Amino acid sequence: MDSYLKHYINGKWVDSIGGKRHEVISPSTEEPCTEITLGTQADVDAAVAAAREAFKTFSQTSREERIALMNRIIEEYKKRIPDFAKSMAAEMGAPVSFATMAQAPAGLGGFLGTLPALENFAFKEQHGANTVVYEPIGVVGLITPWNWPLNQIALKVAPCIAAGNTMVLKPSEECPGNAAIFAEVMDAAGVPPGVFNLVQGDGPTVGAAISAHPDIDMVSFTGSTRAGILVAKAAADTVKRVHQELGGKSPNVVLPDAKFEEVLPPTVQGVLINSGQSCIAPTRILVQKDRAQEAANFVKAMFEGTKVGDPLQEGAHIGPVVNKAQYEKIQGLIQSAIDEGATLETGGTDRPADLNRGYYIKPTVFSGVTPDMRIAKEEVFGPVATIMAYEDLNEAIEIANDTEYGLSAVVSGDPAKAAEVAPKLRAGMVAINNWGPAPGAPFGGYKQSGNGREAGLFGLKDFMEVKAISGLPA
Repeated sequence: MDSYLKHYINGKWVDSIGGKRHEVISPSTEEPCTEITLGTQADVDAAVAAAREAFKTFSQTSREERIALMNRIIEEYKKRIPDFAKSMAAEMGAPVSFATMAQAPAGLGGFLGTLPALENFAFKEQHGANTVVYEPIGVVGLITPWNWPLNQIALKVAPCIAAGNTMVLKPSEECPGNAAIFAEVMDAAGVPPGVFNLVQGDGPTVGAAISAHPDIDMVSFTGSTRAGILVAKAAADTVKRVHQELGGKSPNVVLPDAKFEEVLPPTVQGVLINSGQSCIAPTRILVQKDRAQEAANFVKAMFEGTKVGDPLQEGAHIGPVVNKAQYEKIQGLIQSAIDEGATLETGGTDRPADLNRGYYIKPTVFSGVTPDMRIAKEEVFGPVATIMAYEDLNEAIEIANDTEYGLSAVVSGDPAKAAEVAPKLRAGMVAINNWGPAPGAPFGGYKQSGNGREAGLFGLKDFMEVKAISGLPA
């Protein structure tokens, strides 16, 4: 069992002040794989105090000093990719090959995407007679999820470093090992004491303490909309900035004349990758009604060709979902679709036949899904696709927008025709013939998918304050 029983505060690994031991259960073996100490309010207080003191000097560092620091972090991060991959495979079930090629590099991408934004950032702008300057916001609380853990850590830590902020990170207790290794990276890179602090813990204790802390100037949260609402309420009394990336229920609008063999593989794979545990997974596949069964057959073949297996083994298979609660939630949503009259094309409830333990989900496809069904409304977070029929593109756009979420959307088909559809979709990101985020593009959503943006220039700006100075000499 991996053991990370200490927090990283003020440049040192320290014992918790009153915390309790917690075991992480591997989703592939259903046995403990990692132990951490769940932190306390006192641990958060200590980390915030260290960050507040470090801010006095780190906020005054130059652009060049921060660039040099980020480059050192990047080099140290590269050395630990095998360790990151092994940890994520054990704790959240990302197959080690996928974790090595995608999960760990995604975190590296957060730094590589922020670096040019910092290099070219205009910290001072002239607007008429007024000078506008961008300054560090202060101490930032970072609360990150388990599904793409390093990606979300990096998309918050990188702009904090670039802006001159200091920070306290609480990763998910479902997948904490990679965050401890990340703290080792920060230490090896020579991040000044107190600039980066790690407090392991759960949401109701450490997450709530960070959200409500009077000496934290901003909280950046990625996770469910339900939890995001709690974070915002806890933060309200101190009127701190609340920056959130929350749930999604992304549509994949397949144009009527789309060539399925060309456009569906790169977009539908977004429902399978990471076992469907992506907030931007385009699970609602909208197809013109005369081609709905053709699409269902195509997607069914893709899903039946997807292998499910042990995440600790190399290969192109998908692994389990993160824990028992997620497994049971997904099973319940699959059963609800069956009960509400959707057609089960492949997959279904229970584990794949060759697996007798672990939280594995059969890759599942439903056709005949209508907008009123639970599975069309709720975020599944598993390898489950739904085929939904539309009469014409106006109805497709209406169905696509008929959700409380607005994180991302996909359009599959001719790019010129897709360009006419994209502006009509109420989502923060629209990908054409792809499903993933574009490097350097702002990441974030409309409606209950959150507020604020991450990555690149827009992510850097969201972690800074804006000051107007008037009356300066010409």
